[in-house]
Amino acid sequence: MADVEVTKSLSGLLNGIAQKMFFNNDEITEELLKSELFPELPQDEFRALHDKMKGLLKSISTADMDHAQLEAFLTAQSKKQGGGGVSAEQAAALSRFWKSQRVRVRERLLAQSRWEPSLRGLSWRVDLQAASRQRDTEHGGPVALMELELSRTGQDSEFVCVEFNEAKVNDVLKKLSDIQESIDRIVHRT
Repeated sequence: MADVEVTKSLSGLLNGIAQKMFFNNDEITEELLKSELFPELPQDEFRALHDKMKGLLKSISTADMDHAQLEAFLTAQSKKQGGGGVSAEQAAALSRFWKSQRVRVRERLLAQSRWEPSLRGLSWRVDLQAASRQRDTEHGGPVALMELELSRTGQDSEFVCVEFNEAKVNDVLKKLSDIQESIDRIVHRT
């Protein structure tokens, strides 16, 4: 029965750490986790366990480990000498937790890393009438009008309209070409 309780407590600890670390749940505190899951464990031992599980969870999630990588990682951790390694129960709890929560944690990390607002849509057209309305007749001729749909998570979209003359369109295309070249260099290096 003691093994079942240890397993439940470790699972609860990992879930609590994940709630705090990935989902910004401020109601989950180290004190709450200790009092609910490990009330008999001395504070310094609990803090060491908490910090170790938090560090391992951070390493696992940052690397977005698949099952094979996780097993190799946990095997290496269990072979560490001294107090830095993980026990078989801890490794099993980490494995079960990651198997069930990997997708949620990954989605949350991706959502946290996105810039806001994000581009939801883009439409464009070439307009001859807008060119005739320009105050600056030096750059007469057609203009490209682009409408960008920007949105923040959970909010309505905002629309921004941008007008480009031929020279500005060429500048944008050159910069996009430079970006593509940089991406290609990085992709082909790895």
